[in-house]
Amino acid sequence: MYICTMNWEMVHLDETDSTNRWLREHGGGDVVVVADYQTSGRGCGTNQWESQRGCNLLFSFLLHPVEIPVREQFRVSEVVSVALCTTLLTYSEGFSIKWPNDIYWHDHKICGMLIENRVVGMQLAESIVGIGLNVNQKVFLSDAPNPVSLCQIVGHDVDRMKILHEFLKQLESLWTSGGVGEDYRCLLYRRNVEADYADAAGRFRAILTQVESDGRLVLTLADGQKRRYAFKEVSFIYK
Repeated sequence: MYICTMNWEMVHLDETDSTNRWLREHGGGDVVVVADYQTSGRGCGTNQWESQRGCNLLFSFLLHPVEIPVREQFRVSEVVSVALCTTLLTYSEGFSIKWPNDIYWHDHKICGMLIENRVVGMQLAESIVGIGLNVNQKVFLSDAPNPVSLCQIVGHDVDRMKILHEFLKQLESLWTSGGVGEDYRCLLYRRNVEADYADAAGRFRAILTQVESDGRLVLTLADGQKRRYAFKEVSFIYK
């Protein structure tokens, strides 16, 4: 419904600065580029992604959405997040989607995602999706507060390429089946749970009740007041 038929071309790199950048400069068609190591793996903004060489799944792929207006581009994030979370749930329970598109295992981050959309007129022309998934890394050295890897969860190393192929299969299935908005919301981290957040006015407690179709997060205060946030306008607070 939303994307042309996928016939993935796989490109494997021993090392690159960023799989998103490589794909932006060299990709065409339905391409998946996988790297054993990234020297400048990007997260959102200026964030960097820590990854030990050859241990994790670092990849980017190119999508060509069709008939998606710019105002509905959050659909891409929904589908990719649900596909990845669903894939990981075949290995263990406890995975969820932390708004907008990180994947968590309980209160620990296992995956980060960077989506770069190109717009032509009022339509979405293409999306480059970059994913860093902690698979077999056993020690984390950065100051990231809560990393975890799949091998730490399941107790043994996992085949990285097997996960990738399982994910791509899920992704194709979800694209062709239609919207996944409700699946995305059901998988949300902290959904319907009172927790701590912070915005420009300071720290507060609220319940995560919804993510709207344009991607805005809806938090409900104890008095019933609703606050809506775009990405980066609110932070999740951890004890």
